[in-house]
Amino acid sequence: MARIALRTALLASTFAAFLAPSPLLAQHEHGVHAPPAGAQIGEVNFPTSCSPDSQHRFNQAVWTLHSFWYEESLKQFTAIAEAEPSCAMAYWGMAMSQWYPLWFPPSPAMLKSGAAAVAKGLAVPPATERERAYLEAIGRFYQNSDTLDHRTRAVAYAQAMDELHTKYPDDREAAVFYALALDATWPPTDSTYANLKKAAGILETVWAEQPNHPGVVHYLIHSYDVPALAPQGLKAARVYAAIAPAVPHAQHMPSHIFTRLGLWQESIESNLVGHRAAKAYAEKTYGPGGYDQETVHTLDYLAYAYLQTAQDGAARGVVDEVAALRSGPQPNLPVAYALAAIPARYVLERRDWAAAAALKPPAVEFPWDKFPWAAAMTSFTRALGAARTGDLPGARTEIANLQRFKERLADAKNEYWANQVEVQRLGAAAVLANVEGDVARALDLSRAATELEASMDKHPATPGAVLPARELRADLLLEQYDAAAALQEYQAVLRTDPNRFRSLLGLARAAKLANDAPTADDSYRQLVALSMKADTERPEVVEARQYLAH
Repeated sequence: MARIALRTALLASTFAAFLAPSPLLAQHEHGVHAPPAGAQIGEVNFPTSCSPDSQHRFNQAVWTLHSFWYEESLKQFTAIAEAEPSCAMAYWGMAMSQWYPLWFPPSPAMLKSGAAAVAKGLAVPPATERERAYLEAIGRFYQNSDTLDHRTRAVAYAQAMDELHTKYPDDREAAVFYALALDATWPPTDSTYANLKKAAGILETVWAEQPNHPGVVHYLIHSYDVPALAPQGLKAARVYAAIAPAVPHAQHMPSHIFTRLGLWQESIESNLVGHRAAKAYAEKTYGPGGYDQETVHTLDYLAYAYLQTAQDGAARGVVDEVAALRSGPQPNLPVAYALAAIPARYVLERRDWAAAAALKPPAVEFPWDKFPWAAAMTSFTRALGAARTGDLPGARTEIANLQRFKERLADAKNEYWANQVEVQRLGAAAVLANVEGDVARALDLSRAATELEASMDKHPATPGAVLPARELRADLLLEQYDAAAALQEYQAVLRTDPNRFRSLLGLARAAKLANDAPTADDSYRQLVALSMKADTERPEVVEARQYLAH
């Protein structure tokens, strides 16, 4: 009851931030946001050699930066530099606000602007060696951006922050930003989670001293955003939104952990608040119907959680909202992912194969050719739908499209997304082979897809794959009446994706086929409990209730 009361109070306080006059909205009218009234900005203490007034505003800007509200932190740091051009660290903040370390690489214009900010800060010059070290550290990221790839420069920045943190061990902001750099350079193929664990260790130490520091709790959530570590992130997830109650990303961010743990209703509540805040901000920025990356990012998580709880009507509402979007920011990775994933999830989770075969991306104007891995999600969905509805030529066409997308990404040396598309190509080819009667080939292809997907983690911009490769393989095994093998695969999915509707259903069916009554009983009960808020009558839920009734 206490937790429900806390969430209710949080919802009310966040809505109030946008429905009533506040310092936040008043500042927005002048082009600059400040942290909302009551925010624990005292927890961010980043000493500089700037004037007392600039120092106060600098702490506020860093507070905003820690919640990835980059548009607003850039305005705040810019305003400081304009008021006090000799405040070198204001230029550091401007440079930091144009690199989105966990989201996507900066555009050429952002790289140019960030590099210029570093140059201005160094030319002031910095009043202390520590301030120079901060500017030179972010300078390593922008240096030689025309010849060095993004990851090389991100690693160079992380190494510089390691040096800075070592030289100034009592500088808590150095520790926090170094931890973020470790998270940003964790390769998703590293199953030891070395960077994430190291970052978490640093952040946990600071958290014990500064329990309301927004960057600490935010980056702890990112550090624990993998299946093996997610339980350790639950405490941070449940306090972050209250620390930054009017920041859209802060309201959404807890759902990363809720999703990893299958806490669907908490994810829904988190993203409803986050989406309302994001939409209000986007429409003030871009006008009615406007959206930004946070708007659609929250919708992707929201749709995913609705579908896991059989709230298909609510999920349909998310799809319709995406279809009505109009003007937004410059195209970027989170926007591309969400726009492609939401309609794909809606048909795949519900196994609406006819709709899957006919799927089209949202009508919103978007350069899909620049994001082949996003366009691939539509081809993957269409391939599965075509194969399942007997349109074998159509399935082959879409599988060929997936091959072309993969080759484009490989040629661009984008290995991660090339492999993500290859997982989809292998999975779609497996379903086609199964429909064609080549069971051995289908299982070989699905095994290859499963192994490749298991070698890498999801990107931070998504709650999960539109259809897990291992679940697809389990479905094929179940269709071949290999109950024991299917049961093992579904159990493996549920270890990394707890309370996933389709895998719980598959586990129940496989257990029933294997005459494993205890597992079937437990799985069907979980499925019914998962669907307590269902707003449609899914046949699978009817199946579960009928099984349990007998």
